[in-house]
Amino acid sequence: MPTKSGTGELRTDLAPLTKRFPGLADARSAQWMSGTLGDDRVPGPSTYWIDAVVTLPPAKVSEVTPGTRETTDQPPVVDGLRDDVPEGPYLTSDALNSTFTGQGWFVHAYLAKGTDKLVLVATGQ
Repeated sequence: MPTKSGTGELRTDLAPLTKRFPGLADARSAQWMSGTLGDDRVPGPSTYWIDAVVTLPPAKVSEVTPGTRETTDQPPVVDGLRDDVPEGPYLTSDALNSTFTGQGWFVHAYLAKGTDKLVLVATGQ
C-alpha cells in the first residue's frame, strides 16, 4: 500500500467531510486527518486520502446496520488517528461503503459494533 503523507493535523471540522461524503450530512462530530498517497517527488496527479472517526446519530446507525457483517480487521488509519478509533469488532459491507462514498472517492467504512462510531478510510482524486 502506498505511504500516506500529510501535515499531521488532527481536524474536527465537519464541513469538509460532509461536502465530500453526503452520507455524513447528519454527523454529530468527527476527528480526521488527510493528505496524499505516495511520493510527492513523482510527477502526475495526486491521490488523496482521508481517515476519519465520525459520530453518527442513532437514526443513521439504525439505517446503515442491516446487511453488515462482523469483522475483527482493524481499520488501516494513520498513526495520528489510531487512538481515536474505537475497539472492534466492526460491522462492514459493500452497502455500508457505498452509503458513505462521495463523488470521486472510494470508501471503506467500519461501524464499531454497538456504538455510534464510524471509521472512514477514503481515497480519491
